[in-house]
Amino acid sequence: MRRVIGIGETVLDIIFKNEQPVSAVPGGSTFNCLISLGRCGVDACFISETGNDRVGRKILDFLSQNGVDSSGVNVYPDSKSPLSLAFLNDENDAEYLFYKDHPKDRLDFNYPEVHEDDIVVFGSYYAVNPVIRPQVHGFLEYARSHGAILYYDVNFRTSHKNEVVKLTPNILENLELSDIVRGSTEDFAVMFGKSDPDVIYRSQIAFYTKKFICTDGSHPVELRADGGLKKQYAVRQVSGVVSTIGAGDNFNAGLVYGMIKCGITKEMVQRGLTESQWDSIIDCAMLFAGNVCQSLDNSVDLAFGNQMKTDIQ
Repeated sequence: MRRVIGIGETVLDIIFKNEQPVSAVPGGSTFNCLISLGRCGVDACFISETGNDRVGRKILDFLSQNGVDSSGVNVYPDSKSPLSLAFLNDENDAEYLFYKDHPKDRLDFNYPEVHEDDIVVFGSYYAVNPVIRPQVHGFLEYARSHGAILYYDVNFRTSHKNEVVKLTPNILENLELSDIVRGSTEDFAVMFGKSDPDVIYRSQIAFYTKKFICTDGSHPVELRADGGLKKQYAVRQVSGVVSTIGAGDNFNAGLVYGMIKCGITKEMVQRGLTESQWDSIIDCAMLFAGNVCQSLDNSVDLAFGNQMKTDIQ
């Protein structure tokens, strides 16, 4: 079975509604994606770090319980695990505060085995953090040299807006390494001061990769791809939205799941996917994103995961 390797941060998400805590779940952008894939029966491995505390142990247990290999998670012996406070508004969108106690960022892990057509998911500040950049960049180069498909979720938050100039070389390196790039209009407004998908694609993305997906909340998903393919996808209407936390992360999970289900290989990606192939994998992406909005969990629910298992086994 093909493997998905994710590299990113771990946090404990404490979720507030009406200024009161209503849930606490392990999270992190790539983490949420990998948990969903594990629940759907995908062979998944996660590279990260956490503290040597009760929260860190919960995170490691949570990975194992959901079928994700946690051997690449480095445990800091003398620090506490990071926390994220998510405040839901009346539309159940979240505003975040982050707390991190690590005395200094560092990342120490052994490269997991990577084979041709495996998929590597990376993104957020973790993918551009200058302190751990040598380790992250080294692994991405290693994965690419072994024939993996590299999927980059930009996910650049406004809290790092003052670092854009410093981080731009790392962002551009990530774009150059990537086979497929996804970001939101908010990400690109923060990074490049642009929010129009055509302008972003022409001026920032197309030079590096021709596979670009731009999301914008409840507005249509925009695809730009090889051969001048340009398409909009209406977002699925979801009844009973509880929280939009994890919607983008699970869009990623669904897209990756769709690539595995449809047998999309590295060679096919490099050659250029057909419109019908894009239709199929983006439909999976929106299916996953819609499911996660119906609970306070950060990943697809177990019943959904069990249903998806039957489609790839």
